[in-house]
Amino acid sequence: MNSYILRAIAGIAFCLFAGFGGGEAVARAENAKPNVLFICVDDLKPLLGCYGDPLIQSPNLDRLARSGVRFAAAYANQAVCAPSRNSLLTGLRPTTMGVYDLGTFFRQAVPNAITLPQMFKKNGWRTEALGKIFHVGHGNHEDPASWSVPHWGPRWGGYVLKQNQSADSTREEARFANVPEGQARSLPRGTAVECADVADSAYGDGMIADQAIQRLRAAKGRPSQPFFIAVGFHKPHLPFVAPKKYWDLYERSAFHPHPIQTPPEGAPPFAPTTWGELRQYSDMPEVGPLTPDQQRLLLHGYHAAVSYMDAQLGRVLDELARLGLEQNTIVVVWGDHGWHLGDHGMWCKHTNYEQAARIPLLIRAPGVTRAGGVSSGLVETVDIYPSLCELAGLTPPTGLDGQSFVPALRDPSRARTKGAVFHVFPRSPRGMGEILGRALRTERYRLVEWKKPGAAPETAICELYDYVRDPDETRNLAAEQVEVLAQLRACLAQQPEGKSQFRK
Repeated sequence: MNSYILRAIAGIAFCLFAGFGGGEAVARAENAKPNVLFICVDDLKPLLGCYGDPLIQSPNLDRLARSGVRFAAAYANQAVCAPSRNSLLTGLRPTTMGVYDLGTFFRQAVPNAITLPQMFKKNGWRTEALGKIFHVGHGNHEDPASWSVPHWGPRWGGYVLKQNQSADSTREEARFANVPEGQARSLPRGTAVECADVADSAYGDGMIADQAIQRLRAAKGRPSQPFFIAVGFHKPHLPFVAPKKYWDLYERSAFHPHPIQTPPEGAPPFAPTTWGELRQYSDMPEVGPLTPDQQRLLLHGYHAAVSYMDAQLGRVLDELARLGLEQNTIVVVWGDHGWHLGDHGMWCKHTNYEQAARIPLLIRAPGVTRAGGVSSGLVETVDIYPSLCELAGLTPPTGLDGQSFVPALRDPSRARTKGAVFHVFPRSPRGMGEILGRALRTERYRLVEWKKPGAAPETAICELYDYVRDPDETRNLAAEQVEVLAQLRACLAQQPEGKSQFRK
């Protein structure tokens, strides 16, 4: 084994638990509580200009990055909406809660959890939620205890064209009537993309931006009460719908199918996603791969949806500045997980691979961050809760899984935040029952250990990827780098093993 690998391994166990820790509270004038504008974006991967993508047009996210700190190595705790948002809002990993699915309300598993907005609410902030903050669409996941006023969301579906609206309405009625999935598949479905020559506010994210602007104006009239306003934009989540002018920003011919169209060599057959989320749309195949033209269509649609959402974010940031609230408002933009755009022949999320797990994270904290900072240190979603508490001078609840990264906001050149971050995805392979793929990501490696919680270590099936030797995850190296594998598994074993899926 070469000296580079030996040095990397030697640092792993130490660095896993040698993060920044609590750190000192951010000094502020007495009673000068900061506002928080928290932007959650659904399915937004770090495919942005500020992350080095040459094609995407994301000017407002890019200018926010230039005015604050961009985290280059941020990761979700599970690459699917509800568990990822649960981790953000409770500061607990899915393995701590035992909630890995979309339908289980987090308070069934952790009824006494104090959510991030609830923490601010208890300490004098007015907390408000617009759009998708907690998960929506698989039962009522809104949490009244978290908000000073009821959650607001547009009473509206995802389309504006009548043929898609009709199909969407039919399927919604079937879902609420508990029509079996096999029968539901035969119902009319909307398309995976929609391009209509309409105003921004014809679609949901425009409506959400309109409401966010109204809430900021109202907050301006309450100068004695700080606010925590959470704004949840839906795009670029499927379907990729956006006004025509955002589609017109791109030429379809500029998009090309990903050069890697097969899963990693040696990966367990259950590790990749079969992207059933995408296959439910009427213009997508129920089985088999996509044609090159279908792939170009989806790439175009994803880019258009990102640019549309970016424009709505820009409207909100502009209003924050116009109202004179910028200088005392912490702004956070967080993507709930990544998204496969054809790499490894996969689409959507629902895996432990890099394209699904890595997220954008941008933070501007007046008096703390400096313009244009870039932190290369590893952070994970559960670290946001204690970090915002520290920025606001609050003591977070005990038992959170994350740790504050405020020192990295102060000095992004401090590359070490923590030695590893953790995420998970469940699978139910035929004949194996429910298993968990617990993943550990270091600066260089990713280990995924698949087994039932509580089962013997020797029953595990492992994946190992080396992002120095193989940045595109083309080959599972678990059988080749056995010493690295053993060291990483020993580190993973120091973490709680995780619970089986919570069942009420």
